[in-house]
Amino acid sequence: MKQFMAMLKKNENEHCPPTKLLNRAEQLCRELQSSAPTLEKLVEAMMGCKNKRYFLTNIHVVRACVSVHIRKGQHDAACRLLEYCKAEEKDQLVELWHEIHYRRVMEKHQTDRLTPLQKFRCRKRNPPPISLCPEGLKNRNFSEEVRQQLHRFAADVTAHPDKKQREGLARDMNLQPIQVYNWFANYRRRQKS
Repeated sequence: MKQFMAMLKKNENEHCPPTKLLNRAEQLCRELQSSAPTLEKLVEAMMGCKNKRYFLTNIHVVRACVSVHIRKGQHDAACRLLEYCKAEEKDQLVELWHEIHYRRVMEKHQTDRLTPLQKFRCRKRNPPPISLCPEGLKNRNFSEEVRQQLHRFAADVTAHPDKKQREGLARDMNLQPIQVYNWFANYRRRQKS
């Protein structure tokens, strides 16, 4: 750690930090995940230098920075960091975004666990910014055509298809059998209410 800090200080006026320094930052972030005070000092040093944007291209450094912010209760700062960072692993960044908001809700409700429904609501209320999802969030809804076919089958044949029927529908509509099973379960639930 001392060696890294010395290297960081020595290269603080460089336009771009050397690759060796960036690699060492990644390595330290991985090794120090369970050592909160030391990780905090490391993150503070990296985020205090002029070239912090270069460090924020590495997912392990970003993850370390976010975990330090969360530990300190600085949720807004963690969100800004995710919006600003240039790491390529967008899926992991989106997971971190959701984790920040889960933690915020857990603190608000003074609990250490959220139900799947609470997590779902949290994700809906706090969608990731465009910078993390340039192509937008994946739509989990079926197309209008698929929904119409499923509705027709439910109305004309049965709302309780057996395994063979579900597998046939899945094949015809390019879905997984579990997706068809869940659609019909949800359909029946909606019909009751």
